[in-house]
Amino acid sequence: MTQENKNTEQKNVDLEEIAKFSALASRWWDPEGEFKPLHQINPVRLSFIEQHANGLFGKNILDVGCGGGLLSEAMAERGAKVTGIDLAEESLKIARLHALESEVSVDYQCVAVENHAADHKGQYDAVTCLEMLEHVPDPASIVKACAEAVKPGGLVFFSTLNRNVKSWLLGILAAEHILGWVPKGTHQHQRFIKPSELFRMTDEAGLNEVDINGLIFHPLKGFTLSSTDIDVNYITVLQKPLT
Repeated sequence: MTQENKNTEQKNVDLEEIAKFSALASRWWDPEGEFKPLHQINPVRLSFIEQHANGLFGKNILDVGCGGGLLSEAMAERGAKVTGIDLAEESLKIARLHALESEVSVDYQCVAVENHAADHKGQYDAVTCLEMLEHVPDPASIVKACAEAVKPGGLVFFSTLNRNVKSWLLGILAAEHILGWVPKGTHQHQRFIKPSELFRMTDEAGLNEVDINGLIFHPLKGFTLSSTDIDVNYITVLQKPLT
């Protein structure tokens, strides 16, 4: 790794965020634990990815900010060749162990996406980066690296939280302080990203918008996709031009 890459890796990481998720690592695969919302939302976002990718079987996919491997494993189970990267080594240990127990093959690596993309330019059919951009100091750098890692014609998927009063009420006040869905301090509202801000980043990275959906919660139905309500959680897919 060059000194320049080392500096990039050190700059675009929040050590408090890494410590936060490392402390919870052992509970990644508890469907009733701190990551319960991710367990509930995972089938919905997996369906969105699978639909836009026209199936996952045989696809080479990079999962950025993979954490304990919820999405990575699910995509591998669909026949994808998955590389999952994260900077929280404790989470990766849990991911590797669970994959071993589940007999699912995923290549987990502790590396920053900027560094990985520099060594794997245009290698992946698709790149996923879900619920991660709001946890880093420089999300534009992540977006740029994801665009570099995907093949021309390939797809990049991002999901994050919008920044407005409603997202503060539901994403922080309700989810963290009233309902206790996620631990207090999981999110910082000032780091939430408006779709217009994300699309400025993706435009600069040379990606073209394909679709955007909200990820909304119904008390009776659970999480569902919405083509109109992107006020809180949202997921988007973009494509790298062929030329």
